[in-house]
Amino acid sequence: MISKVWLALKGILGKTDPADQKSTDFKTEAPEVAGLRLGGAIEIDPLMLKLIEPDLTIEGAASTQLVLAVGVVDLDGGSTRLVRYYTDDDAYIQVLQEGTDEAGIIEISLWYFYDTKPIDSQDRWDTLLKSDVVTESGKYDLDETEFEAHWDNTSPVCMTETTYPLKGQQSSTDQFAMLYSRKVSDNMTEELLVAGEEKEIGNNLDRSVVRTTGIQLKISDFKVVA
Repeated sequence: MISKVWLALKGILGKTDPADQKSTDFKTEAPEVAGLRLGGAIEIDPLMLKLIEPDLTIEGAASTQLVLAVGVVDLDGGSTRLVRYYTDDDAYIQVLQEGTDEAGIIEISLWYFYDTKPIDSQDRWDTLLKSDVVTESGKYDLDETEFEAHWDNTSPVCMTETTYPLKGQQSSTDQFAMLYSRKVSDNMTEELLVAGEEKEIGNNLDRSVVRTTGIQLKISDFKVVA
């Protein structure tokens, strides 16, 4: 699934540096795609989750989830985008979309946060970007489960996400990412996204490494219930 994301990401020439902005109407600014919206509720097919979860990294995924924030990453000069609907279950549904019309939906996937660790020094941050996000071996071990590089880049892919929260202030985060994957079954692949994230708060840079795992969804695997 994410090979399509990679093709879109290849159009990125480097990170941008937008200033944080403040919005008073996030529900208006945050995009709605396939019925997904800020403040809405999603129901993921509980039978589907029950059948696949034993083979995945995630545990205890909730079938009903509330959207607490929406993130947007513009790709390929803005003609393609990732829209992420962050939920109250430490998860997000991601839509890869060309343009803004429903007909432009390329793929939909479900992602869960594995962990987030703060980066508290410049040396640690430099090491992360040099060798920890994109490994020299092309393999990544996640709790004794091996993933292989899914993209062919030798350095992290740079992108910027603008986030619209249900409560709080709109923000921008620079992300330096690499995608790994492993075959779970003949018709399923689990992906691992490793990303260094950097956000300016006041006069300081807040940095962390974030790891998430994801699978592709069919449009029939979920429905918007509110």
